[in-house]
Amino acid sequence: MTYDEGLTQRIRERLGEQPELAEKRMFGGLAFLLHGNMTVCVSGDELTVRVGPEGTEQALARPEARPMDFTGRPMRGWVTVSGPALAEDAVLDHWITTATAFAATLPPK
Repeated sequence: MTYDEGLTQRIRERLGEQPELAEKRMFGGLAFLLHGNMTVCVSGDELTVRVGPEGTEQALARPEARPMDFTGRPMRGWVTVSGPALAEDAVLDHWITTATAFAATLPPK
């Protein structure tokens, strides 16, 4: 699967240059990892966001989010954000902030 280069670049700009930041192909797209923990992944024009088990319900309350489901079984702690909604900077900023805040609670890998 391909991923949206424009969206990917917007994420790079927001995350900045951090020594603990890495990019890795996964989930059919390009994932951004902090300290080895995935935060977001661009897949097509959508964004997979790691929100943590406790953050799932709140994340799914937003209209642009739906359960992440690659295997026929939704994964708790992860959501998929629709591509059209990500055109708005405020929406993209929200999801990157949410994902990086959760990743910061995890031990480095």
